[in-house]
Amino acid sequence: MMTDPIADMLTRIRNGCRAKKRSVDIPSSGFKKAIAGALLREKFIRDFKVVEDNKQGVLRVHLKYTKDGDSVIRGIKRISKPGLRRYVGANDIPRVRSNYGTAILSTPRGVLTSKESRREKVGGEVVCHIW
Repeated sequence: MMTDPIADMLTRIRNGCRAKKRSVDIPSSGFKKAIAGALLREKFIRDFKVVEDNKQGVLRVHLKYTKDGDSVIRGIKRISKPGLRRYVGANDIPRVRSNYGTAILSTPRGVLTSKESRREKVGGEVVCHIW
């Protein structure tokens, strides 16, 4: 049993980037797909798809690199944890690395990036920061 599957997802992405992997496989869930969609919208990953395996499915995340071979993802950090949830209002949405990075929030309107949350003026739980 895993206590924090979102932290596991972020760790697999972080380790895959450090090992220069083309893609990483993560056990799938609806929330993880929504997070991968937010990463794709912000162009931190190339693509993702769900591979059926007659169980819960596998989320295959294709990592993105620059022409020099460096990972586009410099860092990724879990903020809200199962033991301590972090919520913010619409006016308190964090700016990650002076807007160089982004925060991913779970809001009543779905999983949004910090830019999308500010535009829609909605707060929620801060899932992670990525830069």
